[in-house]
Amino acid sequence: MADIDQTKDVYLFIHGQKDLEEKSINLLIENGFSKEKIILAKKEEAGKIDDYVAMLWMPPTPDHIKVQKISKVEPTDDSGMMGVWKGVTMDTLFEIKL
Repeated sequence: MADIDQTKDVYLFIHGQKDLEEKSINLLIENGFSKEKIILAKKEEAGKIDDYVAMLWMPPTPDHIKVQKISKVEPTDDSGMMGVWKGVTMDTLFEIKL
């Protein structure tokens, strides 16, 4: 597991799985993330380079959280399902079993 920079935001993608939101947040905290820095991801607002992404994977029946670090952000519009996140490049760090 990578060292977590607790000063960085972590954007949580739950893919509509509201029943797994609290469990996911608790698992992220147990794995070194700051509760105050966990943000539910929105298609209109992407993170910044070196921020984290935590994504329930694989939809529609996720069994783990894929933790990634943002390595590149290119400007784009917020259209489509991914919104501005389609301009974001991420590197996978580790997985957390749900």
